[in-house]
Amino acid sequence: MNGTRRAFLGTALGAAAATALGAPAQAAETGRCRRRIPPSGIGMHLYTMRTPLATDFKGTLARLSDMGYATVGVSGRHGNSAAAIRTMLDETRLKAVLEHVGYDIVRGSGLPQALEDIHTLGARWIVVPSLPSAMHNPAGFREAAREFNKAGLAAREAGLGPLLFHNHGLDHEVVEGENLYDILLKETDPHLVGFELDVYWAAKGGADPRSLFVRHRRRFPALHVKDMAPDGDFADVGSGVLDFPSMFRTADSGGVRQWLVEHDAPADPFATALNSYRYLSRLRY
Repeated sequence: MNGTRRAFLGTALGAAAATALGAPAQAAETGRCRRRIPPSGIGMHLYTMRTPLATDFKGTLARLSDMGYATVGVSGRHGNSAAAIRTMLDETRLKAVLEHVGYDIVRGSGLPQALEDIHTLGARWIVVPSLPSAMHNPAGFREAAREFNKAGLAAREAGLGPLLFHNHGLDHEVVEGENLYDILLKETDPHLVGFELDVYWAAKGGADPRSLFVRHRRRFPALHVKDMAPDGDFADVGSGVLDFPSMFRTADSGGVRQWLVEHDAPADPFATALNSYRYLSRLRY
């Protein structure tokens, strides 16, 4: 277990120990634990739902809406156009907030159409989901930072929000003495480039989301809220070892506005969606 996971677990265990030693039982009722995620901020990253979406896109959206979800992050269209997805979203009372678009498209001639599709979806952010494995070194991340700045400028000029980058565990590695994720944080323009932080992969890679939110204010408008099972695998939100209340207490500093549920390999996507929504909608921090 790495230091980050110990820190998350330690917070929860420390609170339990404090209660056992006679600390006020109503600690959870203190001012800092009365905040909640706004209903408009609880969303689903549709990669979680890719199996049912492939056979019934609109029906899947309708079920998410009925559960209470307000927003979605688009990741794979399953043969639908951006306009068709927008129609289905409108009909099911959901709003797209972002779409994942491959790095080669973002840095190439496909960017203008991709930005137009973001408008068509009614979303705000275009998101690069990952970088090619050959770029996982300082030189590659510096190249990515330059490309992100250019694409972010195009997004801003198109009337959208900054370009966002979605992380995986390897993005937090130290290579040749440099933390790769820090290169992107330091060498991108905060007005042009932000981050969709996947909290599971951040923790898996040894990063602490709480610290990132405080040290890099307003750079994380969206999160992938994904939980970690005790064995390090994926878990429904609220059923694993990550200490979300502690993590979210600094989310406002990070500029978080969207909490998008994700599970990379759900046994039952709809059960995962419901379990995760119930946890986030009831969470106080």
